Amino acid sequence: MGLLALGTPLDWPEAKKNADHVRQWGIEQLLAIWKRAKGKERDALRWGDEIEYLVVAFDEDRRKVKLSLRQADILRDLAEDSVLKAQGGCVPDLQAVQHHGDAIPVFHPEFGRFMLEATPGKPWGIGFKDLLDVEPNMKWRRVIAKDHMKSTEYPVTLTTFPRLGTRDDYIEPYFPPSGERLRSQFLPDEIANPHIRFPTLAANIRSRRGRKVEINVPVFKDDNTPTPFKDPTVNYDLHNWPEDDDVRNGAAKDDHVYMDAMAFGMGSCCLQITFQAKNITEGRKLYDQLSPLGPIMLALTAATPIYKGFLVDTDVRWNQISRAVDDRTPEELGEVPLKHDRWRVPKSRYASNSTYISQDPRLRKEYMDPQLVVDQDLKQRLMDGGMDDLLATHFAHLFIRDPIVIFAEDLKELDLNKTDHFENLQSTNWQHMRFKPPPHDKDTGWRVEFRPMEIQITDFENAAFAIFIVLITRAILSFDLNFYIPIPLTTANMETAHARNAVLDQKFHFRNDPLPPRPMKINGTSGTSTPAHQPSRPPTPTGPVEDEHSLMSIDEIINGQSGHGFPGLIPLVESYLNSVNVDVETRCELARYLDLISKRASGQLWTAAKWIRHFVREHEEYERDSVVPERVNYDLIKAVEEITEKEGKNGVGEEMLRSGWASRPKGSACG
Repeated sequence: MGLLALGTPLDWPEAKKNADHVRQWGIEQLLAIWKRAKGKERDALRWGDEIEYLVVAFDEDRRKVKLSLRQADILRDLAEDSVLKAQGGCVPDLQAVQHHGDAIPVFHPEFGRFMLEATPGKPWGIGFKDLLDVEPNMKWRRVIAKDHMKSTEYPVTLTTFPRLGTRDDYIEPYFPPSGERLRSQFLPDEIANPHIRFPTLAANIRSRRGRKVEINVPVFKDDNTPTPFKDPTVNYDLHNWPEDDDVRNGAAKDDHVYMDAMAFGMGSCCLQITFQAKNITEGRKLYDQLSPLGPIMLALTAATPIYKGFLVDTDVRWNQISRAVDDRTPEELGEVPLKHDRWRVPKSRYASNSTYISQDPRLRKEYMDPQLVVDQDLKQRLMDGGMDDLLATHFAHLFIRDPIVIFAEDLKELDLNKTDHFENLQSTNWQHMRFKPPPHDKDTGWRVEFRPMEIQITDFENAAFAIFIVLITRAILSFDLNFYIPIPLTTANMETAHARNAVLDQKFHFRNDPLPPRPMKINGTSGTSTPAHQPSRPPTPTGPVEDEHSLMSIDEIINGQSGHGFPGLIPLVESYLNSVNVDVETRCELARYLDLISKRASGQLWTAAKWIRHFVREHEEYERDSVVPERVNYDLIKAVEEITEKEGKNGVGEEMLRSGWASRPKGSACG
């Protein structure tokens, strides 16, 4: 979660007057961080994961399920639990948390009052024991969360609540739609965390934009879906707010499900992984090399086929969140000529990456984004302060945005020992990768966030995807892998990932050969630290860039092509594991996770998006009209709860999970 400072927030007209002021001070704080931490070294790569839950409340008598808006009550109960207090506490927003030994998980608030975020109590190391502790820790988090909920409540890991924004009472307690901050037709202001940052963020995005956010998701056309489909939940006769004119001006598009508020996006859950690098050089390399993997992992974790009570013709959440926080004005969007704004901005502030930052000789200028917008004055200030061109370009690109939430108290004086102004802009640039400098007051290194993955239904799946990404980073650093492709191709891949069943039906731009042009030298002693071997400087590539990449299926990217084609991410991970000292039992446990990834990519196991869509379409009360009724939604969420507990072993959800619990062959090393 981003900044949760307290203070007096400025409404948008006042915030706009102070935007340049905050940007300038943010750059000075960034330079102070840069000068303090550019030589910072860590002993080994460390990492952490973030799991986000939807809290649902079941009404068994009415066979109905709602979102519970009791986030604050649950967090308070967690903070006041005497047993958890004795172990150091677990809610840093409400108490001083002190961890000793096996740290208990930590819980945080999120944008939606129906959400919780949970993280391990301390960072994971890269040792294989830590990898095998991830799944039990995730299960532990869910147990602790559930123990502090009502008996009718349950923490599910779905990206979105399928009937968020419908016309029925889908929240508990119920509040009617609309309100000063969101001004939504479908959602009440009370659905958002009441901390002043969140309603101010929503209101100022709407004010800066000059209209409500506009989210249109193509509807899934089933046998009885009307053509053209006109979202029946849209009210064209509302006159409560000036923004109610949006739908009369064409905001709701035919054949699309229409949504109009930030909470439709920021009320989504994801699985996020943060890596702490050994030093800034390693962090910059991981940022670049993981970037092309983002769309692949987005499609592979697809879990979002329903919005506002309708089946939609996409499988993932990303673009909906992007549009939910898109504060660009008509001028910045290119709808009208530039007059008051500085430039046209091609992407929302929630989007795929637009920069590479590693000082890697394999990084060619042809890979860069030709549409990149940069504040040249701020870039020059960073370079005058000693920052190199690549990193200065990255931050000067992020700083083309306005700060959305400004607290009056923060404008009194510049404190170079704080990072509040820098983080104001950094934390509201939600790209699929994030490069994070060390905070001033903690013993923390340079970090990289991997942000695109969808949350999965079970802790086994979430652990599998987290561990897979960690092992990919080890292979990248050990084998000096090169996944560079032109940034516009990664942008295109992010769009491709949204297609229904993209994991099987679509092809993605990917680098043909990630291996260095010399024999791989790897660290063959232990997998517990950053590889000691640092390869000699690789040569700068030559030849046409278009020959370096081609269109591949996700199966080919994950499992490899036959012959001399792309080797596959899992075979690369297996090669890394072969090169280090891993005992048989650990290797067998890791194989369970890799098997899930491999079979999702090949289609032998389903994505959650496919399973959810199939569940709805096979339900006796579904009328093949794209509508997901309340009873279907209840049965779906009950099935999700059952899958979470039993992981498909009773047949429910087995299409997604068979490899996680299948018996091992007799006589195998893993038997």
